[in-house]
Amino acid sequence: MPFTLPLGSAAPDFRLPATDGKTYALGDFKDAKVLVVFFTCNHCPYVIGSDEVTRKTADAFASKGVCFVGINSNSKHTYADDDFPHMVARMQNLKFPWTYLYDESQDVARAYGALRTPHFYVFDQARRLQYTGRGVDSPRNAANVTVNDLDRVLGEITSGKPVSVALTNPIGCNVKWDGQDAHWMPGDACDLVPAVKK
Repeated sequence: MPFTLPLGSAAPDFRLPATDGKTYALGDFKDAKVLVVFFTCNHCPYVIGSDEVTRKTADAFASKGVCFVGINSNSKHTYADDDFPHMVARMQNLKFPWTYLYDESQDVARAYGALRTPHFYVFDQARRLQYTGRGVDSPRNAANVTVNDLDRVLGEITSGKPVSVALTNPIGCNVKWDGQDAHWMPGDACDLVPAVKK
């Protein structure tokens, strides 16, 4: 099995603390018609640059039964700003329309095969993976966004259409793995979509 969760896979379960003081498992979101799980953090410029675009998408599809869950798996030993107190403060300040979970052990990141921040996984009502990859083509600078893959995918799924492009390369900083160099990637991880040779 590749490091990243293959398309069609069942969503791995989790049980993680959230910034709202509660603990959530996958089953707590069973009423959602579509579940977007995305790996994010507090400090990454690609996350900060695209969070408002993600907010608009989450708001736009909430009435269609789409639920968003953000997971921070970054090691606090690599970036202190990625610890849980900073997560709580960020949510209190910005009030994002998603549940924000802390994966301190990084076990959930390994189960999903999270590569970068942000990295999106879109699951249908049966919790089978329908899309994985980037949210937009320019997450660091929202002013330069020309393609919004997350909007497209959610529009297709909620309209009963097949997903036209189900796999893209996530764009962002790599997940900060505990005990590893800040730029370390798992040995069997690679780009999801091979580069097109010119």
